[in-house]
Amino acid sequence: MSDKRILICMANGTEEMEAVTAIDVMKRAGFNVIVASADPEGELTLTCSRGVKLVCDAALATVADQPFDCVILPGGIEGAQCLGESNLITEIIKQQQSDNAWVAAICAAPALVLQRHQLFPQSHMSCHPSVSDQIPAQWLSRRRVMTDYDHRLITSQGPGSAMEFAIEVVHVLGGKALAWQVAEPMMPLPQLHYEKKFTEG
Repeated sequence: MSDKRILICMANGTEEMEAVTAIDVMKRAGFNVIVASADPEGELTLTCSRGVKLVCDAALATVADQPFDCVILPGGIEGAQCLGESNLITEIIKQQQSDNAWVAAICAAPALVLQRHQLFPQSHMSCHPSVSDQIPAQWLSRRRVMTDYDHRLITSQGPGSAMEFAIEVVHVLGGKALAWQVAEPMMPLPQLHYEKKFTEG
């Protein structure tokens, strides 16, 4: 197992495809993954945006002071709103920035968490089109996955880009070889050109 530590934050209303894809891909990479519930009552069993129930490893408050190589925020409007209302989430992200560690957010989370609290005011961000009006035009990216190396931020658009998003997290944390090792057996779309991206140069 890798020494890379990943925190995936969830709430009631989190988009399940985005959450489970991130969990699965991080585990395929051999990363140490903690799935934490940001539920105000500390409930570990959460109901996601389409009614799927997922059980978290821990309440967010019990792991918030631990160091992580990347904190991942799935979307889903209700889930992202809940994450955005959590002062603890905001503090965790600020700590990531202080530690020069990565943050990754997808779907509604870039707008409803990061932009809401002006956590990355000079970073280009992608997000779901339904909330794109909440990100200033000069900082809005239309890319399916946007990586800002200067600010150590990865953002993405939604469930359909969730695997690309997760593989990009593996790429920035573990390098090209690991990203290809994880991606190849999952049969990614040929038009992503992962073999060329991760095995050449």
